[in-house]
Amino acid sequence: MRQSTRGQVAPFIVMDVMEAARQAEAAGRHIIHMEVGQPSTPAPAAARAALAAALDQPLGYTVALGLPALREAIAGLYLRWYGVDLDPARVVITPGSSGAFLLAFAALFDAGDRVAVGEPGYPSYRQILRAMSVEPVGMQTSANNRYQPVPEDIPADVQGVMLASPGNPSGTMLGRDALSALGERTRQIGAALISDEIYHGLSYGERCVSALEVTDDVVVINSFSKYFSMTGWRIGWMVVPTDMVRTMDRLAANMFICPPHASQLAALAALSPEGEAEAEGNLAVYAENRRLMLDRLPAMGFTRIAPPDGAFYVYADVSDLTDDSAALAREILGQAGVAVTPGIDFDPVRGARTLRFSYAQSTADIAEGLDRLARWMAAR
Repeated sequence: MRQSTRGQVAPFIVMDVMEAARQAEAAGRHIIHMEVGQPSTPAPAAARAALAAALDQPLGYTVALGLPALREAIAGLYLRWYGVDLDPARVVITPGSSGAFLLAFAALFDAGDRVAVGEPGYPSYRQILRAMSVEPVGMQTSANNRYQPVPEDIPADVQGVMLASPGNPSGTMLGRDALSALGERTRQIGAALISDEIYHGLSYGERCVSALEVTDDVVVINSFSKYFSMTGWRIGWMVVPTDMVRTMDRLAANMFICPPHASQLAALAALSPEGEAEAEGNLAVYAENRRLMLDRLPAMGFTRIAPPDGAFYVYADVSDLTDDSAALAREILGQAGVAVTPGIDFDPVRGARTLRFSYAQSTADIAEGLDRLARWMAAR
């Protein structure tokens, strides 16, 4: 059948690594998963109980922008976490952050527009933009700037700027002053600003700063996937300027009709005091996993790593080991039984010389994975 050229996007390589790991497990091997940002913990008990209690309901369509109670609860989160008094009408519930990217890009950009994205960065930004006939423009961020963009990295001829803090794959964060400067540069060139804040709540020192603390002229995207351990529930949200709400309503109704009703009810329960307390308890596991990573990876030879302020990733420069990170990742999976993600997923220019390690799994698994990596590095 005829296919569009814009549909020929690059693969999401971490998913290919997951499939290779699955095949190894199907063949009887025990694989340690350091490739994917998938929490090993379940959704909060309150969310699971809410879903069970709702199963006797019809669970039909909701309004396109999401349940009003959930939008109000998310507005309450912004007041608790950031001191931002947010009108719930600006909150748009989406089928995961991926649905939010589709809505944001459709609302903000026309075919042929150019959008600046950080490299390294989440690969689906580039591929979704390409699938919508929008050109991603890579900003090659530097290790000296902790793989986060600075104002001079933003080209003057773009219509949009995509930020992420904490970043994926780096785990590094943007503070208030840095966000303010990037927002000002974006305003000066007349571009739209989008801030991916999906890893907020997962930080190990300074708290995460929302772009909404420095400007209202921004589209903020977040999700229940990471902090609340609800990846497979496919439920996220956006905060948009007031004058975009009706546009989002029309787009969401036509693209998705509505977010999953069952997941919305579970998400509302996850935002209860009990649900949030359980999610916060998971942070202690990630903090210990991070400590193990930062202690042991340099000792075994992975010495050039970004300082992971948040999320649950370590991004390592492995140019002293390889100029083909995909081949190195296959070697580690095949010989050590540890799945890691090659940097080419995140940086099309320098990614062949980097790897991403995820520490989202249990501490026991992370410790075992590090033992395997140490033995493999020693024997290599």
